[in-house]
Amino acid sequence: MQKVVAFIQARTVLIVAVIIVVTAFSGFIWLQNGNGAEELLAVQADSFIQEVSVSGKVVAVDDVDLGFIQGGRVEAVYAIVGDRVGRGRVLAELQNDDARALVLQRRAALSTEQANLQSLLEGTREEELAVSRAAVTSAEVTLSQATQSLLEAIQDAFRAGDNAVRVQVDQFISNPRNSPQLSFNTSNSSAEVATETKRFEIESVLNEWESDVFTLTITDDLDAVLITAKANLNQVSDLLIVASAAVSQGVSTGSVTSAVLETYASDVATARSAISTAITALTSAETAQKSAVASLDSAQKSLTLLEAGATASSVAAQEAKVEAARAQVLDAEAKLNKTFIAAPFDGVLTKVEAEAGETVAANQLVVSLISDDVFQIESFVPEINIALLKVDDVARVTLDAYGENTFFPAVVSALDPAETIRDGVSTYRAVLEFTEDDDRVKAGMTANVVITTAEKENVIAVPQGIVESKNGKQFVPVREDGVTVLREVTTGLISSSGTLEITSGLNPGDVVVLSE
Repeated sequence: MQKVVAFIQARTVLIVAVIIVVTAFSGFIWLQNGNGAEELLAVQADSFIQEVSVSGKVVAVDDVDLGFIQGGRVEAVYAIVGDRVGRGRVLAELQNDDARALVLQRRAALSTEQANLQSLLEGTREEELAVSRAAVTSAEVTLSQATQSLLEAIQDAFRAGDNAVRVQVDQFISNPRNSPQLSFNTSNSSAEVATETKRFEIESVLNEWESDVFTLTITDDLDAVLITAKANLNQVSDLLIVASAAVSQGVSTGSVTSAVLETYASDVATARSAISTAITALTSAETAQKSAVASLDSAQKSLTLLEAGATASSVAAQEAKVEAARAQVLDAEAKLNKTFIAAPFDGVLTKVEAEAGETVAANQLVVSLISDDVFQIESFVPEINIALLKVDDVARVTLDAYGENTFFPAVVSALDPAETIRDGVSTYRAVLEFTEDDDRVKAGMTANVVITTAEKENVIAVPQGIVESKNGKQFVPVREDGVTVLREVTTGLISSSGTLEITSGLNPGDVVVLSE
């Protein structure tokens, strides 16, 4: 810091000396007036320079602490402190077998989708068409067999219903087809009436069902017949339920003994079981037939697609699958990359804080890296001066390590828009880049910087102290015809020597009064 002060003091002396010299050649006139002397200056257009002096520190352009994005166990560290590494070099790695396997799996899936796309673009081979046609033929045979089985199940259902009613039930009903009457007495009168009524109703159902069922072929619409068969079996089942109730409460007589009633009950139970079996067989046959229909439809559609070849929409759909698979690969690769630390730029390792086998947390410091032989100056400019600076302003730099007579050229490369509070004072961070490579520059060196913020030619300037402000206007004392008058002027910048630019109001040769 003492060197910075000494540098500024030396510069101030130099500026004062320049002012004296310039004054000598610009027309200082000493006039005796009574008890004192009047100091005058004949103003001339001359060079004008505005500069700002700041201090700073040499830092690496890039300086970064690196850690893993995710936590885990360190597999290996591939560099040591002092190593020079190139951009992209892997510095450390976590254990990542699962992540590597996922990448391979996703790449294989991508290859499959790409092969499918290529197959679409190349079209269908004749061998594939032959296989597809064979599948359609097989599905047709299966459907024919399933339809035949359904037809037979419908016919078997009629036989089961006919046997249950006209054989098993009618053995204990007299005149069953015209005026059914139970041939035994029962204590369940409601079951008796229901049995006789339902037996009468079922006769016409069986007659109509019989006339239809045995004229069917597999080319007929079996859906409606199937619905009728199910409904008819349900009616038969209802008859068997009430008949079973009547028989179970039958009253034995000399002509209808208990043994006979037991036989009736057994036969009705057998009939009910047969009807249940018939219903199950119908359902199974129906399911098989519908499945066969669906299989044939699918096989036919597949053949149609193969014969038509790939459509634009199918190609687009497959291309979308390829892109989705590619995205999955990128996702897996990104997860794998999180298990590596790679150098983001060319540089030198300054720290290595982890070893193989050690468990580290996400973002924990593992290595530190600074850029190799690329340095800049970081300075914090007081608020009062920041408005004078702009990017690309040139600067002269001295480094404490080499003394105040060794200069290094630089340029302002960046100015922070937001303040930085340092020791309770608002400052703004400025970054300067060296414009020439120099091996003498090292990170951490103290820098003294003089930034040229404005430089003009043919400028009239006067000492800042003689400018007076009145009512928002500015005036300079000027000697006119031996009399001092206040002339209104317009001012501009302040130079590094403390003189004030006069942009209007004075002309070369005008004499201003410095003191009276």
